[in-house]
Amino acid sequence: MDFVAGAIGGVCGVAVGYPLDTVKVRIQTEPKSMGLWCCVRDMYRRERVWGFYRGLSLPVCTVSLVSSVSFGTYRHCLSHICRFRYGSTDAKPARTDITLSGFASGLVRVFLTSPTEVAKVRLQTQTQTQMQQRRRPSASGPSAVPPQSPGPPASLALGLKYRGPLHCLITVAREEGLRGLYQGSSALLLRDSHSFATYFLSYSILCEWLTPTGHSHPDVLGVLVAGGCAGVLAWAVATPMDVIKSRLQADGQGLRRYQGLLHCVVTSVREEGPRVLFKGLVLNCCRAFPVNMVVFVAYEAALRLARGLFK
Repeated sequence: MDFVAGAIGGVCGVAVGYPLDTVKVRIQTEPKSMGLWCCVRDMYRRERVWGFYRGLSLPVCTVSLVSSVSFGTYRHCLSHICRFRYGSTDAKPARTDITLSGFASGLVRVFLTSPTEVAKVRLQTQTQTQMQQRRRPSASGPSAVPPQSPGPPASLALGLKYRGPLHCLITVAREEGLRGLYQGSSALLLRDSHSFATYFLSYSILCEWLTPTGHSHPDVLGVLVAGGCAGVLAWAVATPMDVIKSRLQADGQGLRRYQGLLHCVVTSVREEGPRVLFKGLVLNCCRAFPVNMVVFVAYEAALRLARGLFK
């Protein structure tokens, strides 16, 4: 049931958080410093509301599987550790056990999420990338960019390379091979392993603190607060590698700037300073709180419903 409950929680979470995720990716991959409201205003002016939902169909289709694997792997790892260490799956796990199970959950999900993350980032940034390429001077002189005039969004006028998530995956696989679909996976591995260890550990600790005396589980409000705070803490840990992951995955459009994970880190920090590693941190945390409130409430509700039905 953990797999099913995780799938339900994941779908609810992505429905809440996707527009802010698109804004976050734009901010992280933009070479110039760009504020949150400036990015939102610019996106809406050029692409209207549709721009905030670019690449949504693929995450909606895959997030249930990924979230299912994440929660299911965590719970099964924890059960096996408890059985091995304490002789029973019902034994109360130590914080080290929870951390290891969360770490394993983050590692496993990378193999599923890397291709979808590549497609998502490419779709979210392709309009931005094409606008940057149009602004670059050509060999014959500066490129003339016509002034904006009222009419259809820029995304319709530009002739975008990727027509949708599936087309993006096929194009990347054809042009860049399997390696292209797993571009940035090293940064994704570092991001998810540590962030999911933090995620499940902080949720477990907060649930303990918020459980009323005489009860074994927190109430709905406790789950909301614990889930939201766990999401914020996880993204605080994940943001530096999330910036590098987004840059590596967006790098396949046009000339490649980065030769790998370390080169991307060094180049980004040298050109933009250490603050670049925390681009989108505030937005990540603002998005993480409501998203993970919804994820954990849906997850816990699905588990309790299943326990009630199968008693």
